[in-house]
Amino acid sequence: MPVCEIDPWRMQYFARIPCPAEIFIPTEDSDAWLWNPAHRWIYDKLAIAVSQGLEAAPHGVPPSHYPVFSKPIYNLKGMGVGSRRLLSEADYGAAYRPGHFWSTLLEGDHVSSDLAVIDGEPKWWRHARGITGPEGTFDYWEIGARSEPAIEDWAGAWCRKHLGGYTGMVNLETIGARIIEGHLRFADQWPDLYGGDRWVEALVRLYSEKVWSFDESRQRTGYSVVLFSPHGRRYRHPPSSLQAEIAAMPGISSLQITFHEELDPERHAMPPGGFRVAIVNCWDRAAGNAARERLRLHFDS
Repeated sequence: MPVCEIDPWRMQYFARIPCPAEIFIPTEDSDAWLWNPAHRWIYDKLAIAVSQGLEAAPHGVPPSHYPVFSKPIYNLKGMGVGSRRLLSEADYGAAYRPGHFWSTLLEGDHVSSDLAVIDGEPKWWRHARGITGPEGTFDYWEIGARSEPAIEDWAGAWCRKHLGGYTGMVNLETIGARIIEGHLRFADQWPDLYGGDRWVEALVRLYSEKVWSFDESRQRTGYSVVLFSPHGRRYRHPPSSLQAEIAAMPGISSLQITFHEELDPERHAMPPGGFRVAIVNCWDRAAGNAARERLRLHFDS
């Protein structure tokens, strides 16, 4: 299998595509860290901020003004855990933690971008916007088919300056077109919406041949609709017949059941707002919502 994937519900996107045995394509930040020692500094979020000229410093150097944003300098697992706005000196004192930093509070759209990079030069972009739900959850993601010039101009110049020598996938989180996080991987939640097998074949060529060749003429907007259920229950996977029925619904691209039913719920990393049980990737959001409701009936019962 071309991609080193630990989540069994996402192996469906990669299992059909052959890959040279010596090629390792990461989807986990821990793997990307180990396999890219020359560029692993990208996981230092304080360095990311300073590299863009943003005002930033580790806790222990107090801000000169408020508001600012505070979060861990490194956080390969758990993502936004410990992140918060600081509105005052009292907030700063209450939030003070070793290993955290503060930086300019950015405003604007929060976008997750995947890009294919050859020697630091971006060759392909896709941008996703998440529509948030309560307490750290997401209602759905929109994976757009259009370019984002403000992001691509700023982040593209940043990649050319800072990622020379790196070839592979990069994921950048931006707010107002400024980078807040970087990852030496791609978002493995929606490869089918990027182009399915054709896109995975291009991914393998990127890592094995250091070329990017992908026909984007069929690129279109897709959606990734998320189902959260209440905490405190033990859930079971839907019957395979129900999963197949939902995956075959018009407008649906794929279905992921996103938990290990043999593990205790507490062993899954989930946001406070709910336990994520499923993701429906779709080309029509109304169809995705309908599929989600079918699944909700199963999990509620």
